[in-house]
Amino acid sequence: MTTAQPDHVRWEDLLPREFEQRLAQLPLVYLPMGLCEPHGHVAAFGLDTHKAVYLCEESARRFGGIVAPTQTYQIHETGYHRPWLKEVMGEVNPRMGSLPPDVVLRLLVYQLRAFVNAGFRAVVVLTGHNANQPDLRLAVEEFRRARDIPIAAVSDPELVLGQFEGDHAGRYEVSQLMYVRPELVDLGRIDDRTTTPLGRFAQGDDAHLATVDEGRAIIEASLDAIKAIVDGCRPLPEADAAFMTFEEAEEVWQRVAARTDEWCTLRE
Repeated sequence: MTTAQPDHVRWEDLLPREFEQRLAQLPLVYLPMGLCEPHGHVAAFGLDTHKAVYLCEESARRFGGIVAPTQTYQIHETGYHRPWLKEVMGEVNPRMGSLPPDVVLRLLVYQLRAFVNAGFRAVVVLTGHNANQPDLRLAVEEFRRARDIPIAAVSDPELVLGQFEGDHAGRYEVSQLMYVRPELVDLGRIDDRTTTPLGRFAQGDDAHLATVDEGRAIIEASLDAIKAIVDGCRPLPEADAAFMTFEEAEEVWQRVAARTDEWCTLRE
């Protein structure tokens, strides 16, 4: 016989008693969002997912709360993504797991519904895929018109704004992955962009400058910022957020859908 490990922080890993204990200590849930997309020849496709998961799990261990099941698909290929893909991939298949914005935003509304109904009274949505977060925040804004609980939706580069410059598969991102999942980085493949038919494969020009130490500094600065967000959620309101039905969540979604002219992911 074994017992539940005290450092388990993921919803799917917790037993009921441990879930209730963590919820009573801090009714806050983290939602890590990522994506499989090309990150050059040196880094794994899931870089965005891995850094978001690490930051959420480490935040839950240090500051409390519970980590929701990871959302591993994100918005891509629409709006501004299209010319960007053309620039960094040419005609090469990007092998990505993208979804259209209406699918992701509708799912987010229903994920927030699930969090409220499970007893959470604050939410941190952390996306490792940068630039889509204005649309996530639009969905959050409409959800909070129905249940006004603290909800933050941020990308990881926003957490370290003014300290580090975010990028795509360059020094910033590859450093992060070297720190959180070093086995998923191989800088020995840096020159594959000029020696293989895959070409650039969205690799950043300064990826060769990535280091574990810089990755650690970025991650620790990010965790400091998340702590400030978590602290800002307190004191949490008591159980004043009523159960939300599917019908009410659908009303929230309809309000989000009525604002498509504001969705950044539909604009080039």
